[in-house]
Amino acid sequence: MSENKPLTFNETVRGIAEFIEVAIHTILFVRQVYPADVFVRRKKYETPVYQSRHPALNEYISGAVKAVRDEMELGKVEKVIVAIRDQNQVALERFIFSIDHMVQVEAFDKDACVENAMTPSNLVQYFRSFLIKINMIESVLGQLELADDINFSVIIELKDDTVPTASQAKEQPPWVPAELQNTTSGTS
Repeated sequence: MSENKPLTFNETVRGIAEFIEVAIHTILFVRQVYPADVFVRRKKYETPVYQSRHPALNEYISGAVKAVRDEMELGKVEKVIVAIRDQNQVALERFIFSIDHMVQVEAFDKDACVENAMTPSNLVQYFRSFLIKINMIESVLGQLELADDINFSVIIELKDDTVPTASQAKEQPPWVPAELQNTTSGTS
């Protein structure tokens, strides 16, 4: 993939999905959802990020991101939300990734370059600036009041008049309906 060649639809979906996975790990570290020793510092998009070392947590995040990617490939995703919740499942914070402005292309064009699309180097810079903001979020939001039972969820908000699909018809869908208060329409 050339650094100055516009991305294809499929490359863009893969890039956004990879970024969301990196961002989830970093959000969980920065907002101290899990102890710091669960994470290891890495470098991605030319900036420091954090990655969980816990196999079950990594499996959950990977599965959630795969579900996001599957729906993005079908052009159904409007937003992806990482909700940090208390022991009563009440959202304390929401990190919202709005991706509803992706160009829609015909199925046979998904591997063709999209005219005026971002290039790989543009995308890296965009992701880098977002991750720098995540790393500085505590200075903006302050420290999160932590309880023993703090947790998180990954929520996919679909475009109007669309329904979620499973990766394969015989599989149990990798998602469950979100509680309204954890979605963007449920925010006050």
